[in-house]
Amino acid sequence: MATKKIYQLPKLKYGYDELWPYLTEEQVRLHHQKHHRGYVNKANQLTADIKAVRKKNETAKVKCLTKSLAFNVGGHILHSLFWENLQPADKKETLPPNLEKKLEQSFGSVKKFKQEFEQTANSVEGSGWAALIFHPEADRLLITQIEKHNVDLLPAHHILMVLDVWEHAYYIDYRHKRKSYVQSFWEIVNWSMVEQRLGALSASSKKSPAKE
Repeated sequence: MATKKIYQLPKLKYGYDELWPYLTEEQVRLHHQKHHRGYVNKANQLTADIKAVRKKNETAKVKCLTKSLAFNVGGHILHSLFWENLQPADKKETLPPNLEKKLEQSFGSVKKFKQEFEQTANSVEGSGWAALIFHPEADRLLITQIEKHNVDLLPAHHILMVLDVWEHAYYIDYRHKRKSYVQSFWEIVNWSMVEQRLGALSASSKKSPAKE
């Protein structure tokens, strides 16, 4: 009997060619089918491996396997978020009013938010991500870097939007010009999805009981 796959590669809600002219079909297809699929396949394999070594009582091997599992599951989570917060170039939309207001409250203006986000993305050392996050207790939006796939380093913070700045995300189209890639990101952001995530988190935080 085949091992049940826990993690699944998500199907994109747009065609590989629909992010043109900001990302080519070749770039998007390779990113999704090779790199994201690679994290999914590895995460499923590691899950099976951990189960196997536990059955054999080889607990010394578990630590190494779980570290690799965290890396690959983190990659899967971040890529899934990334695909969701993109949309075809011909559907470019304006910022929803509620999200625009929250960005202005948190950063002073939308322009300042974009500047800070671009600086964060461009200054990632090596492989990583730029992320817009929401902190319910502070009721604020923040921008942070995520090294590699370390989503576990953001306790009590919720990711609203991410930009992949691993070289595999842009090298076919932009080569070494990360700044150009980062600037083009604004042309294909699905702002409605970002607002939906914020709205759901804001509603959830208001329903949570106050801490004593």
